[in-house]
Amino acid sequence: MFENLSERLSQSLKNITGRGRLTEDNIKDTLREVRMALLEADVALPVVREFVSRVKEQALGAEVNKSLTPGQVFLKIVQKELEHAMGEGNAPINLAAQPPAVVLMAGLQGAGKTTSVGKLARFLREKQKKKVLVVSADVYRPAAIKQLETLAAEVEVEFFPSSTDQKPVAIAQAAIDHARKKFIDVVLVDTAGRTAIDDAMMDEIKALHQAINPIETLFVVDAMTGQDAANTAKAFSEALPLTGVILTKTDGDARGGAALSIRHITGKPIKFLGVGEKNTALEPFHPDRVASRILGMGDVLSLIDELETKVDKAKAEKVAQKVMKEGKFSLEDFRDQLAQMRDMGGMMGLMDKLPGMGKMTAQVKGQLDDKVTVRMEAIINSMTPKERQHPDLIKGSRKRRIALGSGTQVQDVNKLLKQFMQMQKMMKKMKGGGMAKMMRGLGGMGGKMPPGMFPKR
Repeated sequence: MFENLSERLSQSLKNITGRGRLTEDNIKDTLREVRMALLEADVALPVVREFVSRVKEQALGAEVNKSLTPGQVFLKIVQKELEHAMGEGNAPINLAAQPPAVVLMAGLQGAGKTTSVGKLARFLREKQKKKVLVVSADVYRPAAIKQLETLAAEVEVEFFPSSTDQKPVAIAQAAIDHARKKFIDVVLVDTAGRTAIDDAMMDEIKALHQAINPIETLFVVDAMTGQDAANTAKAFSEALPLTGVILTKTDGDARGGAALSIRHITGKPIKFLGVGEKNTALEPFHPDRVASRILGMGDVLSLIDELETKVDKAKAEKVAQKVMKEGKFSLEDFRDQLAQMRDMGGMMGLMDKLPGMGKMTAQVKGQLDDKVTVRMEAIINSMTPKERQHPDLIKGSRKRRIALGSGTQVQDVNKLLKQFMQMQKMMKKMKGGGMAKMMRGLGGMGGKMPPGMFPKR
């Protein structure tokens, strides 16, 4: 997300951050480019106008001119205003109600509403240790009820059955009664996808809202529709008392216009971002972290959060101890690392959160494609346990068998083995405190990757 905007903004701001002093002219030129970058990212015009005017007002202030590094101060102003546009801080989901806390999910058809119900249920169960019940009040699409039942099983929460011959209000009320008896903390109510212009459907959801009086009414909207996402959210917020927004499909949106426009247009905070298809791919929305990402400064805090929750610490510690004591690192250890990386959104998902990585060339990004790691895992899985422990056994006929078993070429097997040998050499240097020496060596390479670390296609 934000690739195009990040690229354009970084280019515009690079010209001004090195300046010894700021003048009205160079501020005006930079802001013109910033304005174009925001408009190209499909940010709504009123948001762009307010953003540019606020930055200009502060940049021409005395405190910038007195600063020793006015360019850096200008960058800070831009960052602060990006945060302001998206909301001052993270707006957590509000569950402060007599249990069960009821959360109503509304949205257009195809926005990813039912999937978001599953993701949110998992988030609440895992992160907030809540007992969750999900129910579908979509009486128009039998497939939606079945989909939610499947998702509930996947994310290990309770599913309340419903059918197409029932009324949405009756379904929701029965689910809430059941939750009350079973001491369930949260009820997530999925609703039928509707359009803002469909009066009958809008009346139905208003009646449902009135009957169950949810503590949170979340609007689920597709980020890829750009500023249209903000406009449909506004139409819904006029019909329903929305409390927040879940922005889905942000992994496929390179512009980011919706994230920058929604808060300003609706007055409602973005509470979560859907960042992929997996049921773990839901992130709480932090405007400060997203602003850092837009400006190419990375999002290290979110990366730390992911490491905390998604890395198998016991396994990682075991490998680290084995490496430090014996200098041993097997292909099985290598495969486990690849699998953990995939669980965290893949190599590209990690790289996007690291400072400066937004400026990586397309060629390097191509080499970090997650298809490469999937292929590497398939190759290792096609080896015998003995081969994984002793890769030097893998010669001609074994290579052919492994390539055939993993649906790859012998040259792919060769590349993987070459990469593994390089990694093994690095790991051996870590034995007995050689880590500091190795890091110094990497520092001398100017932060470049070891040659051949990523296979060319």
